Amino acid sequence: MSNKIAIVTGGSRGLGKNAALKLAEQGIDVILTYNSQREEAEAVVREIQEKGAKAVALQLNVAESATFDHFVAQTQSQLESVWQRKNVDFLVNNAGIGINAPFAETSEEQFDLLMNIHLKAPFFLTQKLLPLIADGGRVLNVSSGLTRFCLPGYSAYATMKGAMEVLTRYQAKELGARGISVNILAPGAIETDFGGGTVRDNQQVNQYIAQNTALGRVGMPDDIGAMVVMLLSEQSGWVNGQRIEASGGMFL
Repeated sequence: MSNKIAIVTGGSRGLGKNAALKLAEQGIDVILTYNSQREEAEAVVREIQEKGAKAVALQLNVAESATFDHFVAQTQSQLESVWQRKNVDFLVNNAGIGINAPFAETSEEQFDLLMNIHLKAPFFLTQKLLPLIADGGRVLNVSSGLTRFCLPGYSAYATMKGAMEVLTRYQAKELGARGISVNILAPGAIETDFGGGTVRDNQQVNQYIAQNTALGRVGMPDDIGAMVVMLLSEQSGWVNGQRIEASGGMFL
């Protein structure tokens, strides 16, 4: 029986990389996307292959929706040449950036960039990939703890993530006829290079978050990668249209 295949956007670093590696450990093959870090992406492909799974890296700037048709064609081509298959089992809409700006100072350019990457991209990329997602497959979107609690500077970012939580329910409702389930994972603060690596590198920020988290520490990439695997597993098949927060109990 051939391995299941997952598309992970933004899989060259951070949480996307961790998720891709965790999936590979479970025998799931990965098509990962990167924006500009080709060497990093190829290094992740090699790591996945060392774990015994197949992987390819494809360039994709999710902010540019005009490129999605080309990406879908590339994906089809790779599926046929590498896997001799026409579809994938999972789509993880992970690619993203962080912008911290007070509401009063957020520019229209910042707003549009966040909207294009965090809302428009998952909407239309998922739409265009639908013919390639197998019946009974899974879509996993990514939100943030910032939709439940508020920290200054994330109004635009969290607005897009809040919209994604609504979209997730609609996707689940409308794709259910094909047996495709759709959920959204909301990480709390995690030690990665996201947003300039603030949570990881700023001791003050790290300590503040740990003190306000029930389990007494900041999240690590492994915490989220493990959740991605769990939500794509057969054991989670009856979970659908849900927001699942993985934050260790932040700001309870």
